[in-house]
Amino acid sequence: MTLRKTCWRNQFGPNEVVQRVRPIESRAYIANPHRGTTTFQRFNGDPVNDNWTWDDRNGPSTFTLFSGNPASLVNERYPRTTLAYCRWAWGDLEPCKGQVRWEVFDGALAAARARGQTLQMRLMPFLGACGVPDWYWATGAGMDLKTGNASHRIPDHNDPRYFEHWGDVIRALGARYDGHPDLESFDIAYGGSCGETGGNCTPETARALTDVYLASFRKTRLVSMLGTDGCTHAQRVSSQPVGWRADCFGDIHEDGRGVVPDRLCWNHTYDLYPMEAEKCGVRDAWRRAPVTFETCWTVPYWFERNWDIDFILEQGLRYHPTVFMPKSSFFPAEWRAKLDAFDLRLGYRFVLRQMILSLETRPGQSFEVQTFLDNVGVAPIYRPYKLAYRFVQEGIERVVESAQDIRTWMPEQPAWFSETIAMPAGFQPGEVGVSVGIIDPLTRRPVVRFAIEEVAPDGWHPLTSMDVVV
Repeated sequence: MTLRKTCWRNQFGPNEVVQRVRPIESRAYIANPHRGTTTFQRFNGDPVNDNWTWDDRNGPSTFTLFSGNPASLVNERYPRTTLAYCRWAWGDLEPCKGQVRWEVFDGALAAARARGQTLQMRLMPFLGACGVPDWYWATGAGMDLKTGNASHRIPDHNDPRYFEHWGDVIRALGARYDGHPDLESFDIAYGGSCGETGGNCTPETARALTDVYLASFRKTRLVSMLGTDGCTHAQRVSSQPVGWRADCFGDIHEDGRGVVPDRLCWNHTYDLYPMEAEKCGVRDAWRRAPVTFETCWTVPYWFERNWDIDFILEQGLRYHPTVFMPKSSFFPAEWRAKLDAFDLRLGYRFVLRQMILSLETRPGQSFEVQTFLDNVGVAPIYRPYKLAYRFVQEGIERVVESAQDIRTWMPEQPAWFSETIAMPAGFQPGEVGVSVGIIDPLTRRPVVRFAIEEVAPDGWHPLTSMDVVV
């Protein structure tokens, strides 16, 4: 017996057997994970810096409890965010050999989770002349005499004692946090002030120290520093894709200071980024792992100098970044719309354009689904989440995972695929609601939303119905 057509099908002619679903694209901010603008040394909803300065040294060590809904948080003069970024000096986090202040790392991870964020972390060897633990110098470890002196002590990263003790703390961090669900990524920051330049490491030392990170973090994403020997090495040898980050994004200094003509001086945008991306072998690394940009100074600093914000943001998008780290300094109102538009392009942003599927089927019967979607961001997603179909009828719910690998949905090219799925058993003859979502395969709950208007509070996208017939 074939079920009488239910009312939802009245808009279709009697001879139609398939339906097209065309959702309405949303251009609003979506609080999707693992992409976008990140807070710095603080968390979602915390006050931002009200000038163009920032604080590299003082990573958070105490944490304000938050038990509300992260969706209610508003960052005045700053975008909403699902990412936090914190870094601490070695001496602050390991004041005595082997006695790591785990409560700081644990507290930061918990604070990020409570605010609806995942946390990017870095341990810095030192900052300027500060941050190296006193106990390390007590071992008799050598100094870099080329860049430091007795009153400005810079560690010699090539000293075997540095390799031993820095390696110990990185291995300890990996043993405790590798694969932690709230840890977004960990920086490969083995040498130099803030861990940003590689310091005085020889290429051999840089490779050896990078190998410590690669061995210690096999589940959590690692992010290397553009322009370092460790960055080049990680791209060449790691079996797991390693992301990269670049400091001084936005630097378009134009003042020649009487040494060279104005507008013809060295800056990061023209001289460092294109060269180092090529030399380090990361030009196409964005296809496999995320790119992070940290501002040169801050956005209000750019604004004070009247730098060309359109050119800065356009150049940035060409490197396919996923994360923007502007140091939690406010966004000038005059530029807010441009920066918000930039934020929407970061990383992935999936728009479901069309889905074609049957109007009716039988329990257990297979049917074809054709899908067309766009990634209107500038990078793929790097997590192995799953596209899934949900079927619902009067309290009965069944979820069927797609065989598609969503990490292949690249920007600037349409994604189209066809697959055959079966209507799950257990439904009575009649209408069955059909939704789609991108789920965590462990929890079976949606974690990523499509940029379409049709969305339910639980994260599923209700699209249409099908008739179950017998």
